[in-house]
Amino acid sequence: FLKLVSVVRIHSGVLFSYDHLWRIVVCIFSNPILNVFATKIFGRLTDKGTQFIVYKMSYESEVPNAMILPLPTALDAGEDGVRFIDLKEYGEFFSDLAKAFPFRPTGGIGCSASNIKAASDSLVVHEVGDYVASFVPTLDDFERLDPQFAIPRKTWDKIPTYSDYGFVVFQLKKLIADSHPMAFEFETRLDEIFFPTVHIHDGEVHSEEEFEHLLVAQHAGLDSVAGAYINADVVDKRTGFVRSKEPAKRFSNIAKSKGILQADLLLHQKELHGRHKNEDMVFQIAGNPLVPSFNWRKFIWVAPWVFGLGAVAWFFNRRGKIRREKQLTSGDE
Repeated sequence: FLKLVSVVRIHSGVLFSYDHLWRIVVCIFSNPILNVFATKIFGRLTDKGTQFIVYKMSYESEVPNAMILPLPTALDAGEDGVRFIDLKEYGEFFSDLAKAFPFRPTGGIGCSASNIKAASDSLVVHEVGDYVASFVPTLDDFERLDPQFAIPRKTWDKIPTYSDYGFVVFQLKKLIADSHPMAFEFETRLDEIFFPTVHIHDGEVHSEEEFEHLLVAQHAGLDSVAGAYINADVVDKRTGFVRSKEPAKRFSNIAKSKGILQADLLLHQKELHGRHKNEDMVFQIAGNPLVPSFNWRKFIWVAPWVFGLGAVAWFFNRRGKIRREKQLTSGDE
């Protein structure tokens, strides 16, 4: 039903699990990185041609570094094609999302920060909590970025897909940190949820990499087909992903998310691990991203009760009918 390749097409499905710490270097850094772990990514499409991404990681670096995320930005997107969102006051963003998937023991084993204008030939930089962020509209614009945080053009040329992409660059203010999530909204050319998962290590791009990712998404199309919540480790047969027990407003601080979380939508989660083709993950989901259609599947758990009550009602109705017939027969005699 689901194939994890560069584009994953699901008629109404998508995404993802949390509290594991994975010790593996992931994604794209401008300089060598010692360690990156506990990586989590959230994605949500809007109804205005944009997508939210929230990215959380812990890291260790010996030198000043920056994380770079390629994005399928709209082809006509300018330098304002990305809106950075400061989540410094909501560092528990992903911890709250984890509450959406409570584990039930069984009987078995066990908004945007203010802009700081740089020189006229340099990119605008944004102070976003524990990061200094920039949007690089095209590959050629990397020349306008601080050289220590840029990746050589020859490295990007190894990934032709990125030839017309935009890029967000988060300069890391600390060498060792478990910082608050990075967050932004960008103008997208896709009607699919995009997750930046390509790995580049020391300027090298390998055809395959080890993946240990937590991906999380909201989309009304998923809510429209998912069945009832069963447990944190039980995959929904219709979508191929674990759905949350309740909508986001029941376990998250919607106000602190600054518009990122949709209050009345569920969350959908999936762990992606093991060796995979080194590429970004893109998930296509049918339907309006904000308005779910009626989903009878989430009420299917009551079917046995309805059937049972119906059987009981039929039994008593039948017994009453027989009694009335006997009374009428006795009266005639």
